[in-house]
This record gives sequence, C-alpha cells and structure tokens, in this order.
Amino acid sequence: MTSGEDGPQVRDAWVEMPSEDAIRAFMRSGHVYDFGFLTGMQRLVMSHPAIAPPFAALFVQIMFGPGTLLRREREMVAAIAAAAQDCHY
Repeated sequence: MTSGEDGPQVRDAWVEMPSEDAIRAFMRSGHVYDFGFLTGMQRLVMSHPAIAPPFAALFVQIMFGPGTLLRREREMVAAIAAAAQDCHY
C-alpha cells in the first residue's frame, strides 16, 4: 500500500491468467460446478499448475467427502463466507 495526498492508495496486483480453453481442457464436462462460465477462483487457481490439482482435490474432499455437515450445509457455509468477503461468483 502507498500513501497519497488523498490517503492510502492500493496498488493493483496482476496475475497472468490462463485462457478459458486451457482451463476447460482440465475440467470434466457436466461437473456439478460447471456453470457454463469460469469463475475468478477457477481461473486464479489454474494460473498456478502446481497448486491447482491438490487444491481441487482438497475442495472435492471438503464439499463431497464424509463429514458431519450435509452437502447443502457446506454450500451454505461457502456462500455466506464468500458474501462476507464481498466475493460474487
């Protein structure tokens, strides 16, 4: 963060995002989270090939693996957490 005459200013951060075609090559067609468009989170995770596969595996385990919360409850927690962070996707 830098300071300016009008107060703190935030510098933009840039991450080179992969193309939609490159991402779709890794996605399974008809997956439950295939919305017909790519979310910012999907594009961001796929921008780092070493992180994408383990992150996706962790996500699948959290959302679909055994646990005390029902899947719809997990989705609700995710939606509320995203909204609290002003994340719209």
